[in-house]
Amino acid sequence: MELLRANLPRVRIPEPTNRIYKHECCISFDTPKSEGGLYIDMNTFLAFGKDCVGWNFEKTGNPVYLHIRQTRKLVCEDRPLKKPTLLAIGVDGGFDNNEPEYEETRNIAILPDYVRLAVDAILMAEGAERKEQVASWTADKKHISEYALNLQQLGNGVFIHPSGWKCAKCDKTENLWLNLTDGMILCGRSNWDGSGGNNHAIEHFKETGYPVAVKLGTITADLDAAEVVGSFTVMYMSQGIVFWTDDRRTEDKQNLLIVLSKIGALLLSDVFSYPEDESVLDPLLAQHLAFFGIDFSSLRKTEMTTAERELDQNTNFDWNRIQESGQEMEPLFGPGYTGLVNLGNSCYLAATMQVVFSTRSFCSRYYMTQSLKKAFEAAPADPTVDLNTQLAKLAHGLLSGKYSVPAPEKEDTTNVANATPIAKQEGIPPRMFKGVIAASHPEFSTMRQQDALEFFLHFIDQVERVNAGKPEFDPSTSFKFGIEERLLCPSGKVAYNRRHDCILSLSIPLHLAINKGELEAFHKSKGERDTQGKEVSADEIVRPRVRLVDCLRSFVAEEEVHDFYSTELKAKVTATKTAGLISFPDYLVLHMRKFVMEAGWVPKKLDVYIDVPDTIDISDMCSKGIQPGEELLPEPAAEDMAEPKLLADDDIVSQLVSMGFNNLHCQKAAINTSNAGVEEAMNWLLSHMDDADIDAPISQEAQSVDQSKVDTLVSFGFQEDVARKALKASGGDIEKATDWIFNPTNVSSSSDMDVSSSTTSIADSPLPDGGGGQCPVVLYNAFYDAIAYRLMGIVSHMGTSTQCGHYVAHINKDGQWVIFNDEKVRVSKNPPKDMGYLYVFERLNS
Repeated sequence: MELLRANLPRVRIPEPTNRIYKHECCISFDTPKSEGGLYIDMNTFLAFGKDCVGWNFEKTGNPVYLHIRQTRKLVCEDRPLKKPTLLAIGVDGGFDNNEPEYEETRNIAILPDYVRLAVDAILMAEGAERKEQVASWTADKKHISEYALNLQQLGNGVFIHPSGWKCAKCDKTENLWLNLTDGMILCGRSNWDGSGGNNHAIEHFKETGYPVAVKLGTITADLDAAEVVGSFTVMYMSQGIVFWTDDRRTEDKQNLLIVLSKIGALLLSDVFSYPEDESVLDPLLAQHLAFFGIDFSSLRKTEMTTAERELDQNTNFDWNRIQESGQEMEPLFGPGYTGLVNLGNSCYLAATMQVVFSTRSFCSRYYMTQSLKKAFEAAPADPTVDLNTQLAKLAHGLLSGKYSVPAPEKEDTTNVANATPIAKQEGIPPRMFKGVIAASHPEFSTMRQQDALEFFLHFIDQVERVNAGKPEFDPSTSFKFGIEERLLCPSGKVAYNRRHDCILSLSIPLHLAINKGELEAFHKSKGERDTQGKEVSADEIVRPRVRLVDCLRSFVAEEEVHDFYSTELKAKVTATKTAGLISFPDYLVLHMRKFVMEAGWVPKKLDVYIDVPDTIDISDMCSKGIQPGEELLPEPAAEDMAEPKLLADDDIVSQLVSMGFNNLHCQKAAINTSNAGVEEAMNWLLSHMDDADIDAPISQEAQSVDQSKVDTLVSFGFQEDVARKALKASGGDIEKATDWIFNPTNVSSSSDMDVSSSTTSIADSPLPDGGGGQCPVVLYNAFYDAIAYRLMGIVSHMGTSTQCGHYVAHINKDGQWVIFNDEKVRVSKNPPKDMGYLYVFERLNS
C-alpha cells in the first residue's frame, strides 16, 4: 500500500482526448483473454502482455498498471436453448450464436480513491482500437445540414431529463431519437430483421415536417472526434455564428475561434435529416440541445451510432464460402501458419502480408534478427504509430506460432475444461499495423475494399521510407530490379532510359490463347443457345487460356511510341520501343493486367486463365545494352525542352471580363481549359474562385496538363492529383492516362521520352541480384546461362472489380501449397495457379 501511495504522482486520470489501449498489447497480439491477461500503463495508457510489461517498466519506469484478465465461463451441458422470436442472429430474441461468455478480473487488490477513479475511467472509456476502426469505416464524410442551420425550435416548455428515456408512443427504451424542433422522443425505424424501433420518429416527421433528430445515447463530448475531422477541417465562430471550412479562403478570420469542445458532439452524435434522408452534421447541436435543458458535455455515449452498427454487421460477414469449394482441407497450425482476422474488407492487406512475410528478406529483418524487445527499445514513446515496431509485431505474430493454435468452436457447448479443441484458429487482428501503414493514404485508411497491387506498392514505398539511409536494413530491396527501355528513332539513332521497379506488370495477349478452337466452338454454341433462349451453365463456359511465357514476351516485344520528340529530327515522330531487365531481384512479383477499360470507359475484368508453370527462366528478358554500331540521339537543347506557351484566347477573355470577372482570372480560365470556349472557361472559373493561387501571376511555363481532360478523368471517379499525374505521364492522352492509372508501371509516357539522350543513369545504389548479393546496375546476357525462378506465392482476386470481392493467398511452404483465407490457414489441394492476380517468384540460382 505504501509503495502504491509513493507512485501515485505517476498515475494519471485519462482525459477524453487520451488514446487508451485496453484490448490489445501494443507490441504483441496478447489480449485480456491471453494467458496472463493485459497490463495497462496507468501513465501512458498503453497496453502490454505479460511478456512485454517488464520491458515497458525498464524503459519508462512506470510502475503502476491496471491488470485485466478475462477467463471463459464454464457452460453447462444441459443449458436450455432459448426459443427464437425474431428472424435474426445474435440479437435479443434472435437465434443464439453461442458466443462464449467471459469473466473479467482486475488485479489491483487495495485501491485508494484516486487510483480507483483512474481505473474506472479507463474501464469506462472506449478503446482507441475500436474508435479508429469505426472512424475508418465511416465511408462518407457527413455534410452540414441546411435544415439544422435554419432550425426553428418550438418554445413549448419541454424539458428533457438526462436519462430514463422512453418512446412517447410505445414502450421502446432503445434506439430513441429526439426531434430537435419540438423535443418529442420517439423510436427509430424497424430493421429488416424485425429489431429496432416501430417507425414512430419517421412517422412524426411525415405528420409535422419537423426535419432533424438526434439519436439519444450517441451524444458525447469525446474530443477524439477532432482526429476524424482532420487537419483540413476546422470550426470557427464569428459574430455568434458557427461556420465550417474545408481549406477554403475565408474573408472574415478576425474572430477565429476553434471550438474543439463541440467538435466531438458534432461528429460522434448521430444526427439525421429526414428531408435529406441521411446522417448529417449539426454545427449548432450544443445550442439545440441546451434549448431542451440538455448539457451535452455531461452526456456519455451508451448506444451505437449508425457507423458503429454498420461496422459490426460488416465485420460479422461470413467469408467461409470464398475458398476452394467442396473440398475438405486440413487446417494447419504452428510457426508461419497464423491467419489474419478480417477487419472488414481487409482481405487485400491480409493476402499481401502473408506473402510478404513468407520471404526470407522480411522474415530476417523483422523476426530472425530483431526480437520484440529490441524493436520496442528502439521505438518512440508511442510504439503504436511506428511502422518498424508494428512490422516487428506483425512478423512475430505471424511467424512465432504463438497465436496459431487450435481453438474450441463457438458451437462447443460442453464443459470447457473437458472440451476437445476443434481444429480452427482465431487468427490475429492487424489493427495497429493497418492504422500505421494507412495513415498517409486516404483510401487504405477507410474500411472499403482496395486493390492488392496498389497496397503492395504503397507498402514497399513506406518500408523504403522508414529505412531511408540504411539500405542494409531495407528488406524492400529484395523486390527491386532495373528496367532498361530502348527507343529507336526513324533517323536510326537510339536512346536508352532506365528505371527501378518492384513489380513487373504484364498485359495479357488474348490473341495468343492456346485454346482458340474450343473458344470458337463455345461462342458458336452459345450464340445458338441465345437464339433459343437457353442459358449456358457455369460448367460449360470456356475461357481463354494464355501462357505466362507469352505474357512475359509481350513485355519485351516491340511497340510503337507516338509523339516521341526526336532531338535528331527536331520533330515529334513515332518511335519503336523495346524493354528488358538490367538486374534480377530475389523475389519477382508479376502483376496480371486483368482490369481493362471497355468502350464507354467502363472498367472490366478479363475472364481469362493464365497457364503458370512452377518454374520460369527469364534470361531472354535481359537487356542487351548499347550495341556496337549504334548511335545515340543527341542531348536535347534548351529550345527542345521548352514547349510552346499556351496563350489565352482574347475573345474568351473579353467575353468573361464583360460579365464582371477579373481579367487575370479570365486568362487563367481560358488557359486551363485550352481555350475550349466561354462556357468551359466560366465553369472552370466558378469552381476555382476560392483557389489559394487564383491571384498569382500566370506562370511563364507551359500548361502541361489540359484541365478539361483532368475534369474528364475526375468525372470517372479518379482523384484530381492522380488524373494530372496520369495525363502528364501519358502525354495528355486520356485513354493512355486511364490505362496508366490502372497499370502505372507499364505505360510508356511520351512526355517522359521527349528528353532523348544517351544512356541515363538510375539510382547509384546497387540492386540485389538474388540471394541478397549486390549486382552492378547493368547486367547482360553474357553473364547468365539461366535465370530461374520458382513460383512461391499467389494472390487471387474473386469479384468483378478490385474495389469489391475478396482476396486470398496461396503460398508454397515446406513443400506443400497452403491457402491463407483471412484467419483460416489450410492445406491447399488445388491451388488456383491459373487464376492469380499477383504471382510471386523466388529466384533459384542465388
